[in-house]
Amino acid sequence: MSRYETAVARYFEAWNAADEAARAKAVAAAWTEDGSYTDPLAQVSGHQAVAAVIAGAQQQFPGFEFRLSGAVDGHHDLARFSWELVSVADGSAPVAGSDVITLAEDGRIRSVLGFLDRLPSA
Repeated sequence: MSRYETAVARYFEAWNAADEAARAKAVAAAWTEDGSYTDPLAQVSGHQAVAAVIAGAQQQFPGFEFRLSGAVDGHHDLARFSWELVSVADGSAPVAGSDVITLAEDGRIRSVLGFLDRLPSA
């Protein structure tokens, strides 16, 4: 597994961690201490703030998990990938997006720039 794939795997572990303690541990493993997350709905930095954004998404979409959609593409300290938010019950995926991450020397995420490609209709 490449360093890009490893970083993305840790990223999904954090997004799918079910309880607060596991989420905090997974965020610390995936992001640098001052790591940031930015998408159209959030702009935060630091482990606690990133974990809070993840918890909010999980509360909004109970019974869903984030899954990689396609391959991870990377060069230098950058990687890009697409994802879907998938219902465990029926496999529907009402939300999808693409993210670009910047990695620190230790392989953890320094920043995430997220784009929402598909949202549920209102």
